Amino acid sequence: MSTIRNLLNHTALLEIVGDLIRVRAEGVAFGDLAMVENIDGETSLAKVVDLDRDVVSLQVFAGGKGLSSDAKVNFLGRPLDVVYSDNILGRIFRGSGDCIDGGPELITDPRIPVAGPTVNPVMRIMPTRMIETKVPMIDLFNCLVESQKIPIFSVAGEPFNELLARIGFQANADVVVFGGMGLIFDEYHYFRTAFENHGVFHRTVMFVNQASDPLVERLLIPDMALAVAEKMAVEQHKKVLVLLTDMTAYADALKELGVAQERIPAARGYMGDLYTQLASRYEKACDFKGAGSVTILSVTTMPGDDVTHPVPDNTGYITEGQFYLHDGFIDPFGSLSRLKQHVIGKQTREDHSQIMNTMIRFYAGSVEAQKKQAMAFELSAFDNKLLKFGSLFKERLMDTRVSLPVIEALDLCWTILGACFEPHELLMKQQLVDKYYPKKESLTNAA
Repeated sequence: MSTIRNLLNHTALLEIVGDLIRVRAEGVAFGDLAMVENIDGETSLAKVVDLDRDVVSLQVFAGGKGLSSDAKVNFLGRPLDVVYSDNILGRIFRGSGDCIDGGPELITDPRIPVAGPTVNPVMRIMPTRMIETKVPMIDLFNCLVESQKIPIFSVAGEPFNELLARIGFQANADVVVFGGMGLIFDEYHYFRTAFENHGVFHRTVMFVNQASDPLVERLLIPDMALAVAEKMAVEQHKKVLVLLTDMTAYADALKELGVAQERIPAARGYMGDLYTQLASRYEKACDFKGAGSVTILSVTTMPGDDVTHPVPDNTGYITEGQFYLHDGFIDPFGSLSRLKQHVIGKQTREDHSQIMNTMIRFYAGSVEAQKKQAMAFELSAFDNKLLKFGSLFKERLMDTRVSLPVIEALDLCWTILGACFEPHELLMKQQLVDKYYPKKESLTNAA
């Protein structure tokens, strides 16, 4: 009986508020889809976003502009789903699930539901494998670990999209699932061409919401990307890397929806369930027992470079560290990977831990030496060594455009140390110094 009732047309909309419409109906479930047909015959999908007894609130994909109060609402009796088969690799979809790359429609391919529950903790295993990105400031100092969830904290104008794309086509993942939210066309085109030009598009799935697309589609992008990623990891045992940008745009869309629903806002206009909404997506990151893994790397822009803003603040409680991108560099002081100890020296070379600590110690010293120099204090001979080291470290390792495998990056660290300091000044384990400190003839290029 309820199925028949769901398929009936409902007319006479109670209210139209922006992209949100309200209609009186029964037998409807939260998250169900509906087809809205305007009096001129135009149709659009809508999603149930709120239930108040028999009053149903729906977010219209195409927006509420031009809708008549006499429009018809036909409830489909099912939640949103997304195409899932091997044919989705190398394809681009919008937030409604439709293909936007000019390729054939995947009408006959199987579909899977979107936005299911997070993984049972019993089926999770301890992260122990590193994802090599060939970005030295990540691989050496804050390793990305399989099944980790970690954001890039940055501000508008920083090259965070370039960094995200580079990690996407350089990381040793089996599949890359990209979710773009609120992208301008140039950003969308950049990601597409970057994946195509570097030969990874055939193992990439893209879900894209452009700035001109409906707001509700922006809210569906992470769910679609994560549903596909989870299915690939569980059923095909793939190592899947999910790239999401920008989660602040996602949170802003949640805020707009909350305002339209006349909900009482919390901090800075965001709804009180912001933490829950973010956590339910980030917690999809998992290393599945007896299967593959899902790793989530996202971008979170900080309005006004304010880390206490509700979006980065809540994100920091959920995720396992963060990468701070400032002035085109990954900041070694603000960045943190809470899982790096699971792989450093275990999946990497024996000197990794000592190199990491020594390089950061000397870089901190170089920053202090720069302050002394700026204030015209007299510099010691060791201060000058620190300044030389800081310059080499920033140029050859901190630049996000540098691309090096882990072993080559470790060797470069030794070369930089050898060009700036004597062996006894390193304060490292002697056996490592004896084994890896470069010979004098190899230091010419690093000087």
